[in-house]
Amino acid sequence: MPSFARQFKHQYGYIPSCHACHKEGGGTPLNHYGQAFEDKGKNSSAFKLIAGLDSDKDGFNNELEAIKKANPGNAKSTPSNQGDWLDLSSLIPKEVQKLFPDASAWKPLDAILTEKDILRAKSMGATLSAKDENTIYIPVANRRPIGTALIFPVIHQDKTFFLLMTTDRQLNISKVTPLNADQLPTDVSSELLLSFVGTPLQSVNLQEGKGLENSIRLAVKNAGALIYIRLKGA
Repeated sequence: MPSFARQFKHQYGYIPSCHACHKEGGGTPLNHYGQAFEDKGKNSSAFKLIAGLDSDKDGFNNELEAIKKANPGNAKSTPSNQGDWLDLSSLIPKEVQKLFPDASAWKPLDAILTEKDILRAKSMGATLSAKDENTIYIPVANRRPIGTALIFPVIHQDKTFFLLMTTDRQLNISKVTPLNADQLPTDVSSELLLSFVGTPLQSVNLQEGKGLENSIRLAVKNAGALIYIRLKGA
């Protein structure tokens, strides 16, 4: 998640890839470093609490590896041989890349919200705050953007699962799909996810209620507003 990546950057001076905490990139199970970070609170102080550990058992402690731009969650990445975990291709989740096979380049955009952005979202019927800040992935072909992608959480009954949403160049939704199907509640309707396709980001409708369907609609509404506001301007 971008909020954790920014905490890492504040601590060590650069944005990591999702491979720092996940075995196969964003949305996949945690590696030992990611698990240690979670166990210690998933906040900025957690980095200090796990600094002296050697989570990946490669002979170097987590803090030394992070400072030297080695992956503290992968034993194959060491201070003298960091590997490619910080290459741009590693910063774009594999699930996102698969949905844009024609992309020749990527432009990740951190969607940081200002007060003006939050007010703009409110006028669109969406409720955003700093916790909704995220990274928008923009695929490029022939030097032109060909769409967007965003991974975002859905919170329902104190449980969280993640959806991946893509759009075309005109910012119409082209796909909403679970990031990991095995984490998806069994009662999620595939028809609901398909119903968003073709909808302009600024036009996702909400419905009354507190059920799972409403939680998904709310999350899609907020995710759509986030992309629209950051790309169209407040």
